[in-house]
Amino acid sequence: MSYYLIIGITFLVSFIVNLILKRKFQEFSKFHLHSYMSGKEIAEKMLEDNGITDVDVLLIEEEGNLTDHYNPMNKTINLSQIVYNGRNAASIAVAAHECGHALQHKVGYNLLKIRNRLIFILNFSSKFTNITIMAGLTIFYNSGGKDSLILQLGIALFFLIVFFYFLTLPIEFDASNRALKWIKKKNIVNYQEYNKAKESLNWAAMTYVISALGSLAQLIYFLSFFFTGINKKDDK
Repeated sequence: MSYYLIIGITFLVSFIVNLILKRKFQEFSKFHLHSYMSGKEIAEKMLEDNGITDVDVLLIEEEGNLTDHYNPMNKTINLSQIVYNGRNAASIAVAAHECGHALQHKVGYNLLKIRNRLIFILNFSSKFTNITIMAGLTIFYNSGGKDSLILQLGIALFFLIVFFYFLTLPIEFDASNRALKWIKKKNIVNYQEYNKAKESLNWAAMTYVISALGSLAQLIYFLSFFFTGINKKDDK
C-alpha cells in the first residue's frame, strides 16, 4: 500500500466522520434541554459541583465550530459561540467534556500529566518529522541501505507523534465518561437528552480514533521501507 493511498484513506474516513459529527451536532442543536441551561451555565455548574474555583469559562471570539478546548496553562475552558450559548444536548455534552479535562487536571490524572509534559516534544517532532524521514529515505537508498541513521531518527520522531495520538485516546474517553456521569447524576438531562449527549461525544471521540489509526498506518509504512531496505542489503 502506497503512502498516498494511506493518506487518502485516512483523510476520507476522517472527512466522513467529521461530516457525521457536524450533522449530528446540528441535528441535536435543534432540541432544547428541559432545564434550558446553556453550555456556559453547564460548565460553571460542573466546575462548582467538583470544587473547581480557579478555572474560568470563556467565549472563543474567533468564528468556528467544534474548536472548544481546555487550556491547562491558564486554566480556562474555551467554548465556541454555538456551545457557549447553546441550550441543547450537543452543547452541554461538549461543555461538560471540557470540564472533564479540568477535573482530570484537578485530581492529577496521570495520563494527562504525561501528555502535557510531551507537548513540547510533540511540537518539535511535528516540525522536523517529514523532512527528516524524506531526507533519511533518500540517504538510505543512495547508500544502498548502509546509512540509516537519519531515517531511524525520522521514524523515532514520528513514533513520538503516534504515541501522543494513542495517549490522547484514553484521556478523551475518560473526560467524556466524567462528563456523562455528572450530567446523569445531577439530572441535568432526561433520558432522551442523555442519549443525544452521549452520541455526540461518541462521534467526537471517533475523530481521535481515526487520527490515531491513520498515524499508526503511516508509521508501519515508514518502517516497511527501513526493513525492506535492510533485507535487500543482507541478501547481497
